[in-house]
Amino acid sequence: MFASARACGNSATGVLLALLLVLVLDVSLLSNLLVLLCFVYSTEIRKQVAGVFLVNLSFCNLLLTVLNMPFTLLGILRSQQPLGGCVCKAVGFLETFLTSNTMLSMAALSIDKWIAVVFPLSYTSKMRYKDAVILMGYSWLHSLTFPLVSLFYSWVDYSSVYASCTLHLKEETERRRFTVFTIVFHSTSFMLSLVILCFTYLKVLKVARFHCKRIDIITMQTLVLLVDIHPSVKQRCLNEQKRRRQRATKKISIFIGSFVICFGPYIITRLIELLPFVTINYYWGVISKCLTYSKAASDPFVYSLLRQQYKKVLINIVNRILKRDLYPSSGYNSSLDTENDYCLHRTN
Repeated sequence: MFASARACGNSATGVLLALLLVLVLDVSLLSNLLVLLCFVYSTEIRKQVAGVFLVNLSFCNLLLTVLNMPFTLLGILRSQQPLGGCVCKAVGFLETFLTSNTMLSMAALSIDKWIAVVFPLSYTSKMRYKDAVILMGYSWLHSLTFPLVSLFYSWVDYSSVYASCTLHLKEETERRRFTVFTIVFHSTSFMLSLVILCFTYLKVLKVARFHCKRIDIITMQTLVLLVDIHPSVKQRCLNEQKRRRQRATKKISIFIGSFVICFGPYIITRLIELLPFVTINYYWGVISKCLTYSKAASDPFVYSLLRQQYKKVLINIVNRILKRDLYPSSGYNSSLDTENDYCLHRTN
């Protein structure tokens, strides 16, 4: 009786995990396709150097969504390896490559924002299309190195803990070598990207706060001079000051926080399981895996779709499809999301 109840509970949990992954898959597929559609449709977006990083990020997320998530979903539903050996190795290879590539793409985006905010006058000379292509070339080369090594040593296989084809140790005799490989891999992908994100965005935040402080001083001086100003207008100005100070902090917290929350649990779990006496719980393994997939679904909103420029492009696309009259709108919009529009101005 108790065994039957436990089996039903486990089955229900598996169904919930499968439904969660289906939701993540659908959102990721639609949102990343929209980002790529905006890039193709809008000339202004294509002109921005940051567009190179955004396209690479969305393209990798889209491949991860189409080629990896469905097989993990099958692994959850069947509770066994859903693919043959060769196909599983190919899927595991792609997962390792694409995950590393997306992390480095986010690091490249943070570098672009840092240069644009800290060195606005020399941005066009410091970050050109050629420089962006070189950065993405390094990202691809870096990301290809580790899955190739893992494929050479046969460290790619189906892992029942994560219900997916991924890095997996089969022979205990290889544990020491596999441990070194795993630590180096996560250090040069997750940790390297996290250090770059923290360094660049904290520099951006420092500059944003400096500019906001200057604007606050000017605003207060103006309010003092305008003795006849209505109290409600003065209160609105003070409220805007408060929102302006919080906006940059909130956006940068989202950039760094989403990276840590989505990737952190999985990376930590992969490092802990290197200890021979540690056994990872199946449900925790799958949940941590789903968290990494959720980053592919959230990236389009964090970096693109919530920006005014992308909203205008999407509205124009819908109007074009419905054959409505298109209202003229300014094509200019800074690629910087992390600073307040009142505080910073990007030189294009």
